[in-house]
Amino acid sequence: MRSLYVFLLLAVAASQASAQLAVPNEAGLTYGHVHLNVTDMERHKELWVKHFGGTVVQKGNLTAIRMPNMAILLADRAPTGGSQGTVMDHFGFKVRNLAKFLEQWRADGLWVGREFTGAEGQPNAYVMMPDDVYVELQEDQALPLEVVPYHIHFFTPGHEELLQWYTQLLGLEVRSRGSIATTTNVPGMNLSFNNSDEERLPTRGRSIDHIGFEVEDLEAFCQLLAEKGIAFDVAYREVEALELKIAFITDPTGVYIEFTEGLDAY
Repeated sequence: MRSLYVFLLLAVAASQASAQLAVPNEAGLTYGHVHLNVTDMERHKELWVKHFGGTVVQKGNLTAIRMPNMAILLADRAPTGGSQGTVMDHFGFKVRNLAKFLEQWRADGLWVGREFTGAEGQPNAYVMMPDDVYVELQEDQALPLEVVPYHIHFFTPGHEELLQWYTQLLGLEVRSRGSIATTTNVPGMNLSFNNSDEERLPTRGRSIDHIGFEVEDLEAFCQLLAEKGIAFDVAYREVEALELKIAFITDPTGVYIEFTEGLDAY
C-alpha cells in the first residue's frame, strides 16, 4: 500500500509542476480521461469545479474538466443509463477530509451513499453525480491537495482475466491496493478489478461512456496493437479542430477505450 501511495504522490507532484497528466512511463503511456454523457452540462461543470477542484477547459466543441493526473470530458448527450450495472462501475478520488467533503456535498442537495472502511483501512463513502455517475471517495489526510483522482473500478465475472488483458496490452504489472489483490497502476491512476456475480453491461452510451489513456506516439502505439490482433472501433486519426490524435477499441467485457495524443496540452 505504501508503494501505491508514493506512486500517487509523485504523480500529483509531477502534474502540478507541468501539465495535469502524470509523467508517462517508459512506454510513453499515462492515464488520460473519463468521458461522461451528461444531460445538464452546466450543473456538471459547477459540481466538478466546486467540489472536486477541477478547471473547465473548452477546446472546439469539447468540454474538459482538468484535474491532477486526468481530465473529465463531458458530452452533451443523455446517457442510456447510469454507471452502475456496467463493467465500469465507478471511479474514485482521495480526499483530505471526508467529513468536510460530505457535509458540503449534502448541503448542495446531493446524494451520499454507503459510508464504510475501505480496502486500505481508511474512511470511504460513495456519492452520486447527476446522471447517476457513481463516485467513490477515500480519506487521506496527507494529501497535498483537497481532492485527487485515484482509481477506476471494473466489476465483471472473470475479473482476473480482464486484469491480465489490461496488463498484457499496456505492459503493466499487477500490484495490490490494500486488500484488493487484483489491481494495476498506470501513471496517474490505479485500475482495480473485482468479481461480479452477474454479467455487466458495456459502457458505450452510459453515463460513463469510456475511459482514456494518453500515449506519446499514438500512431506507432496503434501499429503495435494491430500487430497484437487488436481490432479498432475507430482507427488512428487526427482531429485538427480538437488538436488531438485519437483511436478507439473495446475491451473483452465491453468497456469502450480511447487512446489520445495531445490531451496533456489541454
